[in-house]
Amino acid sequence: MLNPDSDFAADPEWLRAPARPGRRRTKPTSAALPSKALEINTFPSWARLADVAAGEAEAVFCAGAGLALLDRVLRCGEGGSAPVFVGVLRQRLALKTAASCARLARLREDEAALRDAEHLSPIGAPPSPAGRPHRLFRLFSTRPLRLDAEALGLATELLELRIAGAMIVGVTAACQEILARAGSPLLAAAGVSRAAMTVLAEAAPMQAEILALWLADLALARRLGWERPVPLLATVIAHPAVRGRDGRRPRPGAPDWENAIARAYALAAQEAHGTAVDLSRRAETLIAVAPKLRAKGADRVVALLLTEDCVSPTRAAKVARFTDRAGRRLFDRLIDLGAVRELSGRPNFRLYGL
Repeated sequence: MLNPDSDFAADPEWLRAPARPGRRRTKPTSAALPSKALEINTFPSWARLADVAAGEAEAVFCAGAGLALLDRVLRCGEGGSAPVFVGVLRQRLALKTAASCARLARLREDEAALRDAEHLSPIGAPPSPAGRPHRLFRLFSTRPLRLDAEALGLATELLELRIAGAMIVGVTAACQEILARAGSPLLAAAGVSRAAMTVLAEAAPMQAEILALWLADLALARRLGWERPVPLLATVIAHPAVRGRDGRRPRPGAPDWENAIARAYALAAQEAHGTAVDLSRRAETLIAVAPKLRAKGADRVVALLLTEDCVSPTRAAKVARFTDRAGRRLFDRLIDLGAVRELSGRPNFRLYGL
């Protein structure tokens, strides 16, 4: 089984990929950076789920429209590839998902605390209970999409969901069967999450629910043809617009789960699209100022900033192979150029990102 700690060792995929046998790994140069980011239009008003009391038909329409618009964002790079900022988008949504899961579990960590724990803790340090969902969604948003027993086993390990191997096989088989016959991406997501909760009825309820929400995103991504899952459902599952007529938060397996999941994806796609619009503009600014950076190895830091939620000067120095002091100077320069933001709000142990 894959080691979840080693997968977070430090660097984006293209920096940590092993070299081919017989060939030395070459350091990326500034030529490897994209020339520009793509501007994205704002989310249209006709696709917004504006009314909390909207009916099922309107929720399904808004979910389909929102996911189609988000799908266009995820393919708006050169030649229909993913845009340059898509890694940051997925990691920001993973952070939002983790904060939402922490609130559901009545844990104290917010986005700032989760970000600090993930990016400032020593490599290999075990995550907190709230940090486990963060690590789960971060990890799988960087991996090619897979929904098999190995991936599910790693997910249960990250969540500390202690279930038998036979149960993992059962959940995997049920999910694959639903994916094969579900009529639409929304029905696939609803069916997979419902099946997971049914099989895991005797497991720890909170961890099982988080796993079911994660599986819904995987199923949706599979049916939409995305290379990697995008954390969406858990980001809005507690939003008032998603609650049922009784005012309660919907749970996978509830009688009105299909309707709730349509509302949730309509809202999540809208919010993710808004995040993408903002990141597109910020990525364009960073790419534009990159040629002005004279520090050797600065191109590698720029590439990292276009992949990760945030970067510390220490990590930047490690990636670019210069001193911590040089890393701090580089980020001071990027701040002056308006290319990045300081995200921690502290004078020390700072974190920078788009």
